[in-house]
Amino acid sequence: MKRKSRNSGSSYDRDVDRDYDRDYDSYAATDAPKQKPAKGTIASLFNATALAVLAGVFILGIGIGLGFSSVSSSGAGKIVTDLDLSQRAPNAELCAQFGSAAITMDTRVFVTLNPLNVYVSQPSTQPGCVLRTNNWSILEQKGLVKSEQVRDCKNRMNTFGFTDALERSPKIDCIYQNDAAKNLFLDQQGTGGAPKPENQKY
Repeated sequence: MKRKSRNSGSSYDRDVDRDYDRDYDSYAATDAPKQKPAKGTIASLFNATALAVLAGVFILGIGIGLGFSSVSSSGAGKIVTDLDLSQRAPNAELCAQFGSAAITMDTRVFVTLNPLNVYVSQPSTQPGCVLRTNNWSILEQKGLVKSEQVRDCKNRMNTFGFTDALERSPKIDCIYQNDAAKNLFLDQQGTGGAPKPENQKY
């Protein structure tokens, strides 16, 4: 009986190694595409983060630019003190002598009942003047109000306010003075607020 040569065993080992290499190569080939989406996902996340950062920097730049422009611009459109408002009031000298300068706001209010809601339009503001009750004769002398209007306004304990110059076509209204008890700027007892005026009627 002849013995089997050892070379046959080595050839068997080579066949096993070859099959193992083939299986490994096929596994690596099928597994490689699965790793590509991970790289794409990371890249997409990086791009989204970069875009968000750039957008934030852009918005911040716009905000800083607007801030600098508002600071560097002239104060022609700003009202900081009572003097600024008095200078812009219609008939400024007359208003300072017989009344007080004011900021008038024209707006419309819509109230729905079902459901109950209140809607307010964007107000338009302009300088105006509020006359003291003992100076209404100025409007009567200029023929801007009638005696009936003055009497009705007195009966309701109101006063007159106007916008636009008296020499042109002013808009005059009989306005109601807010109750000082509901004015929180005057009702600051114990907090260092301003004391209530002795005569609350204007």
